[in-house]
Amino acid sequence: MITRAEQTEAQRYAAEMIRRAGITITDAEANSIEIVDFGLSNFEREGIQVLTLVQTERISVKVLVLFPNQTEPEHWHPPVGNDPGKEETVRVISGSVYFFISGEDTLKEGFLVGGKQDVYSMRKEVLMQPCDQITLAPGEKHWFQTRETGAVMYSFSTIARDALDQFTDSNIVRVTEIQD
Repeated sequence: MITRAEQTEAQRYAAEMIRRAGITITDAEANSIEIVDFGLSNFEREGIQVLTLVQTERISVKVLVLFPNQTEPEHWHPPVGNDPGKEETVRVISGSVYFFISGEDTLKEGFLVGGKQDVYSMRKEVLMQPCDQITLAPGEKHWFQTRETGAVMYSFSTIARDALDQFTDSNIVRVTEIQD
């Protein structure tokens, strides 16, 4: 849960980061940025900011913003009915992003959120800089984070059903509750 004031300030900061990355957005789009706290009430540490540009029954285009030292928790996009789940390509626009996927444990520069080592099981570290991109298959478990600079990324995917994403941390609730 976050307060309306926290939401407004986070939207302002995310919009500023998006604009500094060279992406032009309207004020209405800036005010529609979703501040995701994953029900943990600590979005500065575990959270993400999401601006949805296109959402149809077939495709989704989003701008993702990670604040400095922010982590999007480990998750995957499960099958839904006959659909195998979301396939997603993430392209870095500004900042550095550490992606963690399945494979040999190479965690070096990234960090595990304190006290939560058991819910960050993917440890193959992939450092991504501007113009780097990664494609994640449906159901592929992953998480990512930034360090001091924060980051702005594009997400291009098949249909996004974010509320149905699955998380290793059973305490996570995908939809953020805003308190007035």
